[in-house]
Amino acid sequence: MANPPTEELVQQWESEQTRLREQVVEQDTEPWQKSPDFSGLERVAGVDLSFIKGDEVNACAQLVVLSYPQLEVLYEESTMVALTMPYMAGFLAFRETPSLLEALKRLRCNKPELMPQVVFVDGNGVFHYREFGIACHLGVLSGIPCVGVAKNLLQVEGVYKDEEHQSQIAALQKGGDSFPLTASSGKVLGKALRSSEKSSKPVYVSVGHKISLDTAVRLTHSCCRYRVPEPIRQADCRSREYLRVHFPPVDT
Repeated sequence: MANPPTEELVQQWESEQTRLREQVVEQDTEPWQKSPDFSGLERVAGVDLSFIKGDEVNACAQLVVLSYPQLEVLYEESTMVALTMPYMAGFLAFRETPSLLEALKRLRCNKPELMPQVVFVDGNGVFHYREFGIACHLGVLSGIPCVGVAKNLLQVEGVYKDEEHQSQIAALQKGGDSFPLTASSGKVLGKALRSSEKSSKPVYVSVGHKISLDTAVRLTHSCCRYRVPEPIRQADCRSREYLRVHFPPVDT
């Protein structure tokens, strides 16, 4: 078990999040975002990290780029990384973002024609304790539009997994239906989206950077063959497969 971050480090992280939060753009900035069918969007990416079982340091950082709207893999990179920062809830970006940024930099250097126009991140964006989750962090530092998609509800800012939340989920009748995640302040921080007809469990979508919430939700739904949007699903599957092949579990 890694040592928890020091109080001084946590304060540094909070200060950094506050500073970078001011740079987040929560509106559409690209022409394709304003198109009903996302005309002009050709490449969407997904990022994820998978860990060797029982190892909190060594992980597979995965980047995939898919064609849009076909959602076929154009590019993939699996890289083993050593995470030097400890994990603490609310500060995941400081642990995982550096390796994801490096993957994007390598792609820009080696195959710039395949740079994604938007990145899906397995985690939250502005739906976060300080409205600056990993999708915001990656978006601001990369300059690329980002969407945060979480599989589990972060209970924050007055949003709870209570009876009302469960009843709202039950009311999602078809793929594409959603409801807002509204903070105690009245601000909408994200939306719960029924992303597929095949799954009644929602995903939680929030703005990362350079995209509006409504567009992020609409785009997420358009990228879903199953519950999890295909860019994230492919990144997760491929990183797990990489670990399975290169670091097979040892029978004890």
